[in-house]
Amino acid sequence: MNIIFVEPSFPANQRRFVHALASVGANVYGIGESDEAHLGDEVLGALRGYYRVGSVTNVDQMIEAVRYFQGKVWIDALEATVEAHTMPAAQVREACGIPGTSVRTTWLCRDKPSMKEALRQAGVPTAASAAVDSADEARAFAEREGYPLILKPRAGAGAQGTVRVDSDHDLEQALQGYAREGASSIAIEEFVEGHEGFYDTISLDGRVVHDWATHYYPNVLEAMRHRWISPQFVTTNRIDEPGNAFYAEVRDLGRRVIEALGIETSATHMEWFYGPKGLKFSEIGARPPGVGAWDVYSAANEVDVYREWAHVITHRAPEQQMKRTYAAGIVALRPDRDGSVTGYSGIDEIQSRYGEWVIDGHFPPVGHGTQAVEAGYMANAWVRLRHPDFDTVRAMLDDVGRTIRMHAG
Repeated sequence: MNIIFVEPSFPANQRRFVHALASVGANVYGIGESDEAHLGDEVLGALRGYYRVGSVTNVDQMIEAVRYFQGKVWIDALEATVEAHTMPAAQVREACGIPGTSVRTTWLCRDKPSMKEALRQAGVPTAASAAVDSADEARAFAEREGYPLILKPRAGAGAQGTVRVDSDHDLEQALQGYAREGASSIAIEEFVEGHEGFYDTISLDGRVVHDWATHYYPNVLEAMRHRWISPQFVTTNRIDEPGNAFYAEVRDLGRRVIEALGIETSATHMEWFYGPKGLKFSEIGARPPGVGAWDVYSAANEVDVYREWAHVITHRAPEQQMKRTYAAGIVALRPDRDGSVTGYSGIDEIQSRYGEWVIDGHFPPVGHGTQAVEAGYMANAWVRLRHPDFDTVRAMLDDVGRTIRMHAG
C-alpha cells in the first residue's frame, strides 16, 4: 500500500506515525516543510520519497506534491495527524481522487458550532452553542442562555484561545480580545458543569476497533489557569468491566458521534463532560489526541498504538487487542515562576517510592527557559506512571505533583 504522510518530522512525535506505517509494510511518501537534509537518517530510511513544500496548509502546493507522487506510483491514502493539517489534507484528497476523511467530515470536526448542531440532530447531548459574527449576536446568546459561557475560536484545537465569561463585563472584555486578534467569527456555548475527560478511538469504515476512556484532573480550563496545580490525565483500564453503565454510555455516544459526523477509517478524539445534566460530548477531532496520549495508551495496554493505527490504515484490520493491563497517566510539573530552570527537588524520593511504575519523565535541564502555564501538559517537566489499579495510579500522580518541585529564577 502506498501512503502519503503529511509533515513526517515536525512535531517530533510525527516520526512515530511514519515508522509505524513502514513497520507494517506500507510504502510511505512524505510531504513536509523541512529540508530533506534535516529529516534525519531514521525518518529518511522509513520513507520511499519526500517532497518539500513551503507550507503543508497551502492546498495548491500540496496538490502539486501529491500529483508528483501520483505520477510515479498509485497512491492509496493520504494521512494527516495534526489538527491544522486535516482540512488541507481533506481538500487535497478530494482534488486528487484519494479516498479518506472527506471535506464535509473534516469541516464538522473543525467548526465547533456546525459540529454541535450535527451532534444534536443525531441525538448526542451537547452544550447549547452558536457561531456569532458580531458582539450583538454574542450579547443576545448570553441573554438567552445565561452565564457562565465559553468562548473559543471556531476552528481551534483543545483549549487554545478558550475563555470562560461569567458576566456582561467579562463578555465585553473577551470580545475585545478576539477583535484585537482579528477574529471575525467565534463559537459561543453554555458552560457545562461537571467532570471532564475524553474518549479516543481508531475506527475502520465507521466501526470502532480500538478505544480508550481518559479522565482529566482537574478540568482543562482550571488546569491552565493556575500555576500551583499539577494537572494530570489518566486513562482507565476499567472500560471493559461488565455492568459499568458510565463507560457503556460513553462508548454508545462515541459510536453515534462517528456515525453523525461521517467518520470512516480514522483516529478520533472526543472530549466529554459528566455532571448534573448527565453526559455531554464537546469537541470532536478526526485525528489522534495530542500531548502524548497514545504513548500512555501504549504503556497501559502493552501494545504499540501507533502500529495498531498503521495496521488498520494499511491492512484494514487490527493486529492486536488492547490488554487493559494498567491504568496510566501523566502529571504536569510547573515551574514555581517563569524564567530559567535552576533545579529540581523530590525526584529521587519519587523514584524510590514508585520506580517500578514509572513509564518515563521529562525534566528540562538547568538553564533551559520555562514555558507559560497555559502552554499545556508537556510544556515543562512531566512524569508518566502506570499501575494495575486506577485509584492507585491516581494517588501516585497526586504524590508526584506534591513532591517534585521545578525551581526557576
